[in-house]
Amino acid sequence: QVQLAESGGGLVQAGGSLRLSCSASGRAYATGAMGWFRQAPGKEREFVAVVNWRGDRIFYTDSVKGRATISRDNAKKSVYLQMNSLKPEDTAVYYCAANFDPAISLIPPTTEDKYIYWGQGTQVTVSS
Repeated sequence: QVQLAESGGGLVQAGGSLRLSCSASGRAYATGAMGWFRQAPGKEREFVAVVNWRGDRIFYTDSVKGRATISRDNAKKSVYLQMNSLKPEDTAVYYCAANFDPAISLIPPTTEDKYIYWGQGTQVTVSS
């Protein structure tokens, strides 16, 4: 069993920055991919960013490109999302997701159906 725990959310003014963290415990492995999704009020959950276990395959959704950086520390079984120049439309619950299947490392998935493990989410609120 794997547990994911997010932290780092909060209230920030537009233009500010936040660093989200996600730590995996249990049967978590340094393989596969870990990613971030978010769900804004009244909207579907959407993909934000993903990184494979090597850190050499990274994808971002267009709306955060240039403002977000995803990184991974396999020794700590953790993934991070640095968000800069935050906008009110970034307001959402941010979820960490993981799939430790080595087969997905080459092309880490950007759809939530490919992820097996999920965190409880951390709220990010950006005020204008």
